Amino acid sequence: MRYTELSFTGPATFFKAPHQPLTEPWQAEVGLLGLPYDFAVGYRPGARFAPSALREASGRYAPGPEGWFDLETETYRLKGVRLVDAGDVDPAQLEYLETFRRITEAARALRGRVKLPVFVGGDHSVTYPILRAYDDLEELHVVQLDAHLDFSDSRNGTRFSNSSPFRRAVEDVPGLKHITVVGLRGLRTSPEAYQAAKNRGHTLITASRVRENLPWVLAQLPKGKKVYLSFDADVLDPSILPGTSSPEVEGLSYGESLQIVRRTLEQNQLVGLDFVELAPNLDSSDLSALVGARLLAEVLACWAV
Repeated sequence: MRYTELSFTGPATFFKAPHQPLTEPWQAEVGLLGLPYDFAVGYRPGARFAPSALREASGRYAPGPEGWFDLETETYRLKGVRLVDAGDVDPAQLEYLETFRRITEAARALRGRVKLPVFVGGDHSVTYPILRAYDDLEELHVVQLDAHLDFSDSRNGTRFSNSSPFRRAVEDVPGLKHITVVGLRGLRTSPEAYQAAKNRGHTLITASRVRENLPWVLAQLPKGKKVYLSFDADVLDPSILPGTSSPEVEGLSYGESLQIVRRTLEQNQLVGLDFVELAPNLDSSDLSALVGARLLAEVLACWAV
């Protein structure tokens, strides 16, 4: 009898994939790595619990032996793609520089094992040390789905909060040429961060533009590039995903977000992906974790086409 068929049975791993830590030799198409760190949030904590919550929720979407059957195309998605759960990076709690060092080291190791590394945070500060592991690329583009710029030079006296990962990344990763941000909104935008991103030539697209003219937005996405996709849970409307530290009203729908992701993958080479800022403790219904797991499943299926 296979005790792992039901979503709530067996060890909780990402999509019920085998757990193989980076200390062991293995190769796979996709490796998922948890980053349970949220000491850089400026508002409500809880993203440290996201990797474990997403593991549990993703059991609902574990692919069968043939992958996921798509009723629209009558084909199987993710067929033949091997997934591995590489475990978690153990954070050094308040020693953020050591935590970031461990994340960069693990990200480099994961890149050497898989075609697509997937990083599950954690707050958005973890994207900075992840991107440091891509410093061997001559050219890298980031597509960031986010309600916030996360491009502040400093917030509340710190330069390494979840408000600054992309500011630090453009300073430290020579090949990071361009950032396209989609979903921006809210009343707390930093004028300094906004001007700095504009001066660098970043593409900044508000959530209202997505609602008004999605085809125009899709046309602004990079083409023919090596792309790292960073998906912040708060880009989605909080009616869809309430469990996040800094929710903003009038966010993107699930369908809008997925269309942006699909177009990004269709016309670029995806070299990495993160999903961050899910705080499952802020949503007693567990809807947020289920939506996050479903989104990760969709991205993997789109990538494997």
